[in-house]
Amino acid sequence: MTPAPDLPFRATTDETCAWLARRTGSPWTLARLLEHGLTPHVWLDYDAAHADLFGEANGGYAAPIFFEGDIARLAGGAGDVLITLTKDAYKIAVRLPEPGFRRPLEALRFQKKDIERLAEQLQRAAEAPPAAEAPARPAATESQAGIGKDAVLAAFGRLARLDLAQALDEAIGLFGDDGARVKASVRKSKRNALWNPVTLALGLHDAYRVPLGPLKRAFQSHEVLAPWAADWEASLRLLGK
Repeated sequence: MTPAPDLPFRATTDETCAWLARRTGSPWTLARLLEHGLTPHVWLDYDAAHADLFGEANGGYAAPIFFEGDIARLAGGAGDVLITLTKDAYKIAVRLPEPGFRRPLEALRFQKKDIERLAEQLQRAAEAPPAAEAPARPAATESQAGIGKDAVLAAFGRLARLDLAQALDEAIGLFGDDGARVKASVRKSKRNALWNPVTLALGLHDAYRVPLGPLKRAFQSHEVLAPWAADWEASLRLLGK
């Protein structure tokens, strides 16, 4: 795809909506951008009162807004931006001092690469032939389906603030048989352990506050998760997310 020359490196909400409208032929709003998983950013000027947040970025940096509550507030039509959780200049998730940072809506920016990636995904979806309905699988097969440790780490390893490899090895909580791990997969050897990626993703969101946006993108971008994409979307609908 040839990048559009009129799309800035960090585009405003209006610029992003106008660019996508030309590409897709349909209107866009801030709520629709957020629904499709685009991550908004706000530029934070250096503030000595929060020096740890900036590190060596003494000129400031673009802080991402990804916390579900902050995103839901924006999508619901809030009159300004409230950031309660973000990442510092070193891309480490950090909770901001109460009540959080407020900025005007006009301060929101979307990254060019994220916008272009979304446009590519929408174009591929529009050009894809209708998928044939998959035959129903036996319940026993459904219960045993899962992905291995390497696939779990490739898809979700960078999203949660924990040692996911160690958590899988210890297999407690949502990583064990009563959580996301498929019990039947470890009957012979723990090396063959499998995890249900939908259950695992929902658990990472609920227990470790991994935002839904990156989890949604994982199911869109990792081929190993493709067989579970429909189950993932259905689960989100049932949960009202």
